Amino acid sequence: MGENGPVTTAIRANSILPAHREDIELHTADGLTLVGELARPLDRDPVATLVCLHPLPTHGGMMDSHVFRKAAWRLPALAGIAVLRFNTRGTSSVRGTSEGEFSAAVDEKYDVAAAIEYAEFADLPDIWLVGWSFGTDLTLMHGHDPAVRGAILLSPPLRFSEPAHLDVWAGSGKPLTAIIPEFDDYLRPAEAAERFAAVPHAEVVPVPGGKHLWVGDAETVLDEIVHRVAPDVPVPLPRTWDGPIEQGDMNAYADRTVAAFADVEVPKPLA
Repeated sequence: MGENGPVTTAIRANSILPAHREDIELHTADGLTLVGELARPLDRDPVATLVCLHPLPTHGGMMDSHVFRKAAWRLPALAGIAVLRFNTRGTSSVRGTSEGEFSAAVDEKYDVAAAIEYAEFADLPDIWLVGWSFGTDLTLMHGHDPAVRGAILLSPPLRFSEPAHLDVWAGSGKPLTAIIPEFDDYLRPAEAAERFAAVPHAEVVPVPGGKHLWVGDAETVLDEIVHRVAPDVPVPLPRTWDGPIEQGDMNAYADRTVAAFADVEVPKPLA
């Protein structure tokens, strides 16, 4: 607090804005316990809910992958959005390790169902799935649930999902937005437009200069997400905060760089 009121602070990569945060556990139908966190606004009911499905755990993906970490640290305060993030089976982060083993998008169907069920039972409003990379395949394959309002896909590689999964979304009319980096490693805007034409109402949003991991573009991605799940919230979101602010540990994942996984083969769908 300054002499004349709250101090205005720039929101940086490690800024944690006020929210009600609680560690949670998800319980899958095949008997596993998954670890996660639910972040909700401190001073109001949430206007919408994000259920975050993270990138490939074999290549460093987890609930703390930076876009999802920033969503949980910022969106409850800036946009009134609840953020549920968790580690899929066999995945570790500072929060802990979820039981089970990576299943190449097969048994992860139980993980997705457990997260949606948790959000339902917690009476969280307007549940949206937000998948990133591997998490987009989980969204397309296993996320078409009556409780889900719609889905947002960040850097979808369409590696594990198949055309039949797109057909399901096409038939439902549920909102589906694919946010595509200009320089993606797997699926760039022109090809994405062709592939997602199978879902006539799908929105393909190219991001100029963007890359698969969204380094330097987290704010753009968060603005695009908020614009769709909470259209009454003005975007771009504020880049400063008037009030208390904490700092997160940016060194916890120094070993989870792109270079660290450069020689690790990307898994293929199970036959």
